[in-house]
Amino acid sequence: MKQQTNFGDLPQKYCAYDKAKIVVLPAPFDATSTWIKGADKGPAAIIDASANMETYDIETDSEVYKQGIFTDKPIKEKKSPQIMVAELKARTLKHIKNKKYVVTLGGEHSVSTATIQAHVESFKNVSVLQFDAHADLREEYHGTKYNHACVMARARENAAIVQVGIRSAAIEESKLVKKDNVFLAQDIYDNNKWFDKCLKKLTKNVYLTIDLDAFDPAILPSTGTPEPGGLGWYQTLVFLKKLMKQKNVVGFDIVELCPNPKNKASDFLAAKLVYKLLSYRFCLK
Repeated sequence: MKQQTNFGDLPQKYCAYDKAKIVVLPAPFDATSTWIKGADKGPAAIIDASANMETYDIETDSEVYKQGIFTDKPIKEKKSPQIMVAELKARTLKHIKNKKYVVTLGGEHSVSTATIQAHVESFKNVSVLQFDAHADLREEYHGTKYNHACVMARARENAAIVQVGIRSAAIEESKLVKKDNVFLAQDIYDNNKWFDKCLKKLTKNVYLTIDLDAFDPAILPSTGTPEPGGLGWYQTLVFLKKLMKQKNVVGFDIVELCPNPKNKASDFLAAKLVYKLLSYRFCLK
């Protein structure tokens, strides 16, 4: 079968750049990951899975693809995280300047450094909401401050951060965590009591970064560092819907899918999550 290059396999009139409100930007970078490799294949797997997804969303009674979804060419840099960040940031800034809503598909989590910087520079008073199993607050890791394990250390240089789903951290990270702004998986997995407290921590403008290992590996096993005890699908959607209603989510990324050719469920979940977020962002009544 031919590899899809167009998110949703949409008719041409809904994916032309000049008319599209939304840009899907693939960032297949995987140079700094430290265990299971394959995140560079994540964007293509998400786009491929999206071609098999219904484009009508039952929950919002909408077809968000009619807003126009343009799928950009993948970024080129494969080796240097610094060069990748510069390339991806420039591409993101170009799309924002052209008044596009940018959705970035990783790749490892280091790609978010670029997209966070671009959105913080383009919008006023942006806070960053991270869904993740890992704190990602190392100042430097394996010789670079642009490692995937450092993404939130870079983010908080530019914006306030709020972390959700965390269940793994190094000892040095535990001392860097702002405890009132962290919602540990062990405290939130079985209840929704944290929703309002979390939302109050965020500014009006929010950038959302979702590392797919925030989800429990029972529903999403295909990721670089699967941690037990993660979040569920419906609980996460209920929160994200509330987030989209109450805040101006200026952009988002979905990262750290390591596709397994023998199990497409994780790829499809990631594609569906992208489409759900866009449906919430553009079609909530």
